[in-house]
Amino acid sequence: MKRKHVFSSMLFVVVAFSLMLTSCKKDPEPLALVSLMAGSIDLNGATSPNNVPVNPTIVATFNVEVDPATATTTNITMVQDYDDAAIDLTVTTSGKTITIVPQASLGTGALYQLSFGAGLKSLDALAITPFQRTFTTEGTFAPAGAIAHFTFEDNPNDIIGSWDPAAADIIDITYTASRKAAAGKAATFNGTTSLIEIPNGDLIMNTTSFTVAFWMKTNSTDKTNGHFVMGLAGWNGFQYEVFGGYDGSKFAFQYEHATGTAAEDMWFPALADLGWQGWTYAKSLTVDEMTALLKDAWINVIYTFNGPTKVGTLYFNGQKMKSFDFNLWPDEDAKRSVTGLKYAGLPAGNHLALGFIQERNNRTISDEWADYALPENNHFKGQLDDIRFWHKALTETEIGLMYNSEKP
Repeated sequence: MKRKHVFSSMLFVVVAFSLMLTSCKKDPEPLALVSLMAGSIDLNGATSPNNVPVNPTIVATFNVEVDPATATTTNITMVQDYDDAAIDLTVTTSGKTITIVPQASLGTGALYQLSFGAGLKSLDALAITPFQRTFTTEGTFAPAGAIAHFTFEDNPNDIIGSWDPAAADIIDITYTASRKAAAGKAATFNGTTSLIEIPNGDLIMNTTSFTVAFWMKTNSTDKTNGHFVMGLAGWNGFQYEVFGGYDGSKFAFQYEHATGTAAEDMWFPALADLGWQGWTYAKSLTVDEMTALLKDAWINVIYTFNGPTKVGTLYFNGQKMKSFDFNLWPDEDAKRSVTGLKYAGLPAGNHLALGFIQERNNRTISDEWADYALPENNHFKGQLDDIRFWHKALTETEIGLMYNSEKP
C-alpha cells in the first residue's frame, strides 16, 4: 500500500508541474514595430525627417518574427504625396526584419508615405495594427526619373547619368554664383567661344515623351544679336534660342511620324495669339513683359512633349506660356501621326552643344551663321544651371512645385 501511495503522489506532482508550465506559457505577441531606419536616419521618430536619400534602403525591425508570405507589396506600400503615385518596391524578409528598397530613385525634396497594412502578420498569424510613416527626400524638389542633370558645381558633369563631356569639349567655361546661395554655382558663357559639348545627345531626345528644364540668365552687355542657348544639330535634333530683341524665344524639335521625321517650332513671341496652326494656348505678353523675363534675369524654362496625346507645352517660371496639339494639323499632314522625338542630324554630329546651335565639328547645318568658329554668330552669353532631362512629360503640378522649390 505504501508504494501505491508514493506513485500517486509522484503522479500528482507531475500533473501539477505540467499545469503550472501550461499556465505560465505566454500568449503570442501581436506584431509591432520596434524601429524603422533609412541607413542612420530614424523614420519612426516624433518628427518626420527631411534628409532621406533618393535611393534609400529602409529596414523595419519588429518585436517577433515576420511571416514572409505576408511581407508583400500588397501589405507594404509607398506613395508620392503630391500626386499619390505608387512607388514600386522590392521587399525582403529575414526573421524580425523587413528590408524595403524603391526600384527606382525617388524624386528630390518630395514627401513620401510608407504604409504597413493589416495583412502583415507574425509567424503566429497575428496581424499588425496598420500604421504609416512619412519622410521627405533630400534636396530641392524635382520629379523622379530624370535621366541627366547638370549642376555645374565647378564642372559640367552629369550627376545622375552617363553624359559627362570630354575635357576637350569644355571650352572657356567659368563657374560663378547661381541664382541663390542654395543653388551653388552656374556655368558662365562669354558669348563668343564658350561651349560645352555633351556626347550621345541623340539618346537624350530619342523618346516618346520628353521634358527639358533649365535655369538661364542672359547677359546683354555688348550683345546685339540673339542667343543660341543650346542645340543638338539645330532643329534636326533640338535647339533653344532667345531672339536678339529679347521679345521672344523658341524651341525647335525634330519629331518622328509614320513616314519619317519633321521639324516643328515651339515659337513664343511677344503678343502671341491663337492664330497659328495647332496652338491651343498662348499667353499674350507685351514686349516689355517678355523682355523682363528674358533679358538679364534668371528664368526657369521648361518644355514638355507628351507622345500619347501629341501635345507640346512651354513653361516660364512654373507657368504655362504656350501649347500646341499635333492632332489639330490637317488630316493629310504627316505630323498628325507624330509618335515622339527623333534625332535626324548627322550621326557623327550628335553632341548636344550648350552655348551654340550645334557642335563645332560634324556640322549638320552648313550655313555660315551656324558656324561656331565665327565669334560674331549667336553664341550664348550668360549663365546656365540645373539642366535636366526626363523621358516623360512632367505635369503642371510637378513643374510648379519644382519652380517654387528652386526659385531665387
